[in-house]
Amino acid sequence: MSKKTLVIYFSAEGHTKRVSEIIAKTLDADLYEITPKKPYTKDDLDWMNSESRCTKEHDGVLSRDIELKDTEIPKWEEYDKVFIGYPIWWAIAAWPVTSFTFGRDFKGKTVIPFCTSHSSGLGDSDLKVKHSTAQSGDWRKGMRFFQDVREDDVVKWVKSLKKN
Repeated sequence: MSKKTLVIYFSAEGHTKRVSEIIAKTLDADLYEITPKKPYTKDDLDWMNSESRCTKEHDGVLSRDIELKDTEIPKWEEYDKVFIGYPIWWAIAAWPVTSFTFGRDFKGKTVIPFCTSHSSGLGDSDLKVKHSTAQSGDWRKGMRFFQDVREDDVVKWVKSLKKN
């Protein structure tokens, strides 16, 4: 059986989607978008508004279990390398990602997290995503990209992974 690469991502404003598409194109990988049943609107994402959806979810940790449209990945067993992309929200991975990864088995897979943000760094968001899973798989150190990263910088990073 030939092994394949999958890029899984959640993107609220399109930045992480763009980086995911660059990675997938560079590696000839498949894409899988994590999609909440209730999509986030621009108003939902206004972190400066104490009444916005993401602020309320942030403040109420129990409300971060986001219901998703689908969590089944066809032919999951065929993938040996999985990239997981997310925006940084309050210095951690956007909660739809941990809702998706919670309890998921990554046994036999190399997992490479990446994130996008305007100003926050990677922090330990990659480790927190790992700890939301069954903690199986070979998890690598994550990478943080500015939300407006240049395509050639993403390609350069992807190609550097082949050396490791």
